Amino acid sequence: MSSGTGIRVVVTGATGNVGTSVVRLLSQDPEVASVLGLARRTPRWSPEKTEWAAVDLASDRADLSGHLAGADAVVHLAWAFQPTHDPATTWRTNVQGSLRVFEAVAAAGVPALVHASSVGAYSPGPKDRAVDESWPTHGWPDAAYCREKAYLERVLDTFERDHPGTRVVRMRPAFLFKRESASEQRRIFGGKYLPGPLARPELLPFLPDVPGLRVQALHTDDAANAYRLAVRDEDARGPYNLAAEPPVDAELLGELMGARPVRLPRSAARSAIAAAWGLHLLPASPHLFDAVLRLPLMDCTRARAELGWRPVHTATEVLEEFLRGFREGAGAATEPLRGRKVG
Repeated sequence: MSSGTGIRVVVTGATGNVGTSVVRLLSQDPEVASVLGLARRTPRWSPEKTEWAAVDLASDRADLSGHLAGADAVVHLAWAFQPTHDPATTWRTNVQGSLRVFEAVAAAGVPALVHASSVGAYSPGPKDRAVDESWPTHGWPDAAYCREKAYLERVLDTFERDHPGTRVVRMRPAFLFKRESASEQRRIFGGKYLPGPLARPELLPFLPDVPGLRVQALHTDDAANAYRLAVRDEDARGPYNLAAEPPVDAELLGELMGARPVRLPRSAARSAIAAAWGLHLLPASPHLFDAVLRLPLMDCTRARAELGWRPVHTATEVLEEFLRGFREGAGAATEPLRGRKVG
């Protein structure tokens, strides 16, 4: 911590779903002196104690040295989900961009690096019990998202060995939602022309119940609070699982959407998704669908015990808020989160 003046934090990917929540909570923290948000497109939104800089981590010309000089912590959130048909492009942003951040952290001597890993980094695991942070992190190799998250876990293994003076934290959150992210996530996973009003009870008489479709969710603000706690806690290091209860399955989704779950074979669901993805009608790939069905449920005891972290919202409340935002075309005052109602 900077003596007498408070903490200076740099946040990459600061205008996205997680970034906006992290920046807001950090800017409200009395122990934080300043926040520098890095993004490809700087927003008009300007929270207290926050400045912005335009940086494209996918570019070979990205210069991070000046931005990280004097920082007490770097929170690395920048990530590209699209285009799923061109994994080399996402690799440049997600992996090569992350390598640039890690190298700049080491060069600038930043004391703490808080990295956004994911439940997607985990190897296939159980759906009937929760696993802790010791579960293997080899991802699902067919899905670019999981492959990239798992690769960065290995990179950080080496980084920690080579830079023992840097405190490294790896956050592994479940699926993150908030009202303001609804339009962005519709565009990323459903396509920009998917009408939000489709998610209404009278238009969805039944809901596909696919074997293995049991995952965890978390409000983005609750995840952001864990990042804030990790920045402040000089003893925090290593991986932390982050999720809310209860687990989300077709039965819970059916209750929320007023739809009756109908059992659908995994192969039939995957074939439909693969066809739509192959025709460029659906951005989410069938490989990501395969990964979701194999994600383990996570035990979050470590975050509660060591960080003092507790989610404020239940998974049910998170999804209720998100669905309202989805129907209304909700968004926020940054380019990634811009709102748009379709239909």
